[in-house]
Amino acid sequence: MSRSLSIAAVLATVTIALPAAAHVSVQSGNGIANQSGLVTFGVGHGCTGADTYAVTIDIPAGVTSVRPMFSDFGNTSVTLDANNVVTSVTWQKPLTNETALAADTNYYQLLLRLKPPNTPFTTLYFPAHQTCRAANGTLSTVEWTALPGQMGEPAPALNLVPAHLPGWNKVTMPFHVGDELLPIFFGDALIVWRGTDAFSVNPNTVTLIESTPGVNPISGGVHPDDEVWIRY
Repeated sequence: MSRSLSIAAVLATVTIALPAAAHVSVQSGNGIANQSGLVTFGVGHGCTGADTYAVTIDIPAGVTSVRPMFSDFGNTSVTLDANNVVTSVTWQKPLTNETALAADTNYYQLLLRLKPPNTPFTTLYFPAHQTCRAANGTLSTVEWTALPGQMGEPAPALNLVPAHLPGWNKVTMPFHVGDELLPIFFGDALIVWRGTDAFSVNPNTVTLIESTPGVNPISGGVHPDDEVWIRY
């Protein structure tokens, strides 16, 4: 790990990773592989002017210890398979006139505590089924289920990273992570080092990397068995 780049200057910068815009999407940032934690799903809009009435989130294979939290929708329900594994969670408002908003005016958050599989630098997809109810009782649905490369509304995505502590963390890469994926898996890091190459999503840190003699931006991604140092 090169130390020619000023550590003080790096620590003075702040990295903010913004989630992709979607009506139902993961808003809590990256998940930690093989470690229980809270995942927040944001429901940004209803359906063509109607308020959201219910949301069902499908749980991908390998995710365990799923426990939903109550929300503005009230009670939750879970669907189990033959092995008592949670396969989906539903949040639904009561069927009363008092809970039917006259228009699509509210933002909602839905929380799950879960344990992802031990597969860092991969992405889990949680297909979501959004049902909306207009003030007159009319129901409509939007399916947030499309995977990358498929047509349709995108499924909420949770990117997994290894367990880490504040400060420097050393990671041996399990497989290739291309340039286009570096912001996804390292967007919440201050800086990433591989030998004399470095990466950051922070424009101030990028300027320091490009202006420091002997230091080059990472190009071509990181490769299997590369040892990288990550500063959080």
